[in-house]
Order: sequence, then structure tokens, then C-alpha cells
Amino acid sequence: MEYRFFDPAAMTDVTHGNLSHWEQFNAFYFITWRTADSISKAALDRWETERDQWLSSRGIDPAVEDWQRVFEMLSEGDRLQFHKLFTARWNALLDEGHGECVLRRPELSKIVEDSLRHFDGERYALEAYVVMPNHVHVLAGISGRGDMKQLCRNWKNFTAMQINKALGRTGQFWQWESFDHLVRTPASLEKFRKYILNNPLKARLKEGEYLAWAKPK
Repeated sequence: MEYRFFDPAAMTDVTHGNLSHWEQFNAFYFITWRTADSISKAALDRWETERDQWLSSRGIDPAVEDWQRVFEMLSEGDRLQFHKLFTARWNALLDEGHGECVLRRPELSKIVEDSLRHFDGERYALEAYVVMPNHVHVLAGISGRGDMKQLCRNWKNFTAMQINKALGRTGQFWQWESFDHLVRTPASLEKFRKYILNNPLKARLKEGEYLAWAKPK
């Protein structure tokens, strides 16, 4: 199946939670989800306060729902600054290794990997993924339009149930909402691919503390 990059002229399904989610037909996505304890409330509150002040200083309502539309409106310089001040910092918070980080355990990270691979080549085409100690990054082409959110929900629900069972516990394992991004260009696809493969090195993880894979070129 042929997957596509973001097309501003194509039909786009947009849904909102704490984040906006854009979906197009047979598109490439970069998706991140994290464990419920991966970022402390104090650190997250600080990050959100500084982000909201930055947006307000540019005449943008901090209560905005459609983030991707906001980014379309920002200048190239502001987009780069937002990425440096907030997106990169949010990822750095994850890489600091907060929370229990139970996915360091190979038998638990393998549950996530097996779930990702289960329908690879049927419902979606994996390009790359990494299972970090407290979060997961996935780069994939996903069939249909409107299927990405449900697929992500299925991955999280199944793995949470299996991991909780292995740990002998119940309750929330993953943070409810995930971050997803429609990939815009072949260069962006390669950028996300490299980010995924370099993530364990950046976080200074040892062999066996993560699972990473990328489709052969």
C-alpha cells in the first residue's frame, strides 16, 4: 500500500482533547505516548505555564485547541523557537527517566514491541519505533482516514492490560492522550526516523534498557 505525506488541500479529520489530532487518508504519522508517571506534575505545570506565556506574548489564546493550525500561522522563526523551548524540552523531560520506568525490563518492553508488530503489513506499515523506559515513539504509515486514533488506543489498551497483569497490579498505566503528528515530507520522515534511533543514545541508555527498530532502507 502506498502511504502519503500531509497534503494541505486534502480532506483532514481534526479531533480535539488536550491536544489536536489530524488525520488524512493513508498517511504517515509520528506518534508518542508515555507512562502515566513519566513527567511529574510540578515539571509539567512549569512547562505549561511557560508555554502559555509564550503563546500569549504572540497574541495566541493559550486555551487553543487546534495546535497544528496555530503552527501553520506562526512564522518559521517562531516555529523553530517553539520547538527549541517546548517540544524539545518536553522530550528531554521524558528522557530524564522519571517514574518507575518499568519498560526497562525486557519482558515488559517486548509486550509493546509484539503489539506494534502484530498487524504490521496489514493495517499499517511500521517505519521505525523505540520502546524507552517510560515512553514509546512510533513512525508508521496507517491505512484509511480516521483509523490512527483507534489504532493507538488499541495498542495502549492491550499493552496496559498485559503489563499490569505481569506486574500484578491494576489501574492507569499510560497517560490517556498521545501526541501524534502528520508527517509532511520525505525529509521529515527521515528526521523522525533518525530521532527514534538516536533517542536511546541521547538518553544514555544501556543495551537491554530499550527496544528500537527501523525498516531497512
